[in-house]
Amino acid sequence: MSAIDAADAVTRAHHEEWARMVAHLARRFGDLDIAEEAAAEAFATAVERWPADGVPPNPGAWLATTANRKAIDRIRREGKRDDKHREARTVYDDDPSEPPGVIDDERLRLIFTCCHPALAMETRVALTLRMVGGLTVPEIARAFLVAEGAMGQRITRAKAKIKAARIPYRVPSAADLPARVSGVLAVLFLVFNEGYLATGPDTGPVRHDLTGEAIRLTRLLRALVPDDGEVAGLLALMLLTEARRTARVSASGELVALAEQDRGAWDAALIAEGHRLVRERLATGVAPGRYQILAAINAVHTSARDVRDTDWSQVLALYDQLARLDPSPIIALNRAIAVAELDGPEVALAIVDRLEDELAGYHPYHVTRADLLRRLGRGRQSRAAYDKAIDLAGNTAETAYLTRRRDQLG
Repeated sequence: MSAIDAADAVTRAHHEEWARMVAHLARRFGDLDIAEEAAAEAFATAVERWPADGVPPNPGAWLATTANRKAIDRIRREGKRDDKHREARTVYDDDPSEPPGVIDDERLRLIFTCCHPALAMETRVALTLRMVGGLTVPEIARAFLVAEGAMGQRITRAKAKIKAARIPYRVPSAADLPARVSGVLAVLFLVFNEGYLATGPDTGPVRHDLTGEAIRLTRLLRALVPDDGEVAGLLALMLLTEARRTARVSASGELVALAEQDRGAWDAALIAEGHRLVRERLATGVAPGRYQILAAINAVHTSARDVRDTDWSQVLALYDQLARLDPSPIIALNRAIAVAELDGPEVALAIVDRLEDELAGYHPYHVTRADLLRRLGRGRQSRAAYDKAIDLAGNTAETAYLTRRRDQLG
């Protein structure tokens, strides 16, 4: 077997097996440090041996066996086997008083542990990407523009807090599950959004590594909780957004607005999958949640062959429904864009201006206002709004787009 074939096999196994391995090791040995290091050592051993010995018939089983041996060796070296096993029984085992549930997957337990509400949101993101996604500390640090040492400390402190606070390694009870799933989805959505519109000046404007990882983890979560409508909604939202990725940045590195994108360049397979998920949720007759409504809005946009074919009345109706669930100023701002298409920019501008106190530091507010003022022929005010948007924008492609739009005003 060539070294390239072996390397491809290791990469494929890492994507498929990392979360399962770490979850199994954490459950067995009761220590996230041991789980992480043993899994990493197993893959390092595969990198060394598979090119010479060949890829084993069952790579996952080979890696799991190797990782278990690595963990046991470490515990023996440290002379803490009994302590670790006691900790595994008391901290990480199921609560014996908890009735067995329908959901019983070690990876799901790991996700809920990493996304526990006792941890700060930024810590949940980092820990999830490391323990569930298998990203390295340098990769996570680069993704969120944090020094590698600081990111390593963040992850180390998170694991220590889980141990010190005796955060249980288990799926939440049925009563707590909806709220906890919501917390997991918030983490995954945050990861996706950072990739969708990267905020770092020294990164690419779109980070496919992050959007791809968020989609992969959301697919995993959906496989583990297939009946959860909001998980399906978030997956559909991500797919319909990711489908437009190649059309979102021009050859010159400038952001391309939705209305100007080449719709023939959109990924038809991702759009079809996203639409199918939206239809499946609608067919249940269950009232949709926030992510499902956002996915439905994206489904309307991606159904139109041309921007002029967009069903803005349906978009507005969906935003009205979303505003009842989430009456936030950001939802009101997005709703105003649909209002502008139906009732004109003057009506929309009146709505947007009422949001100034709450959204003065939010650059999409100024982008929306600049566009409405431009459409109304109020060039000087539009230019000032573009200036504010450019000052607040952190994405290089978006800054280039806004600068061009501003300069076109003369």
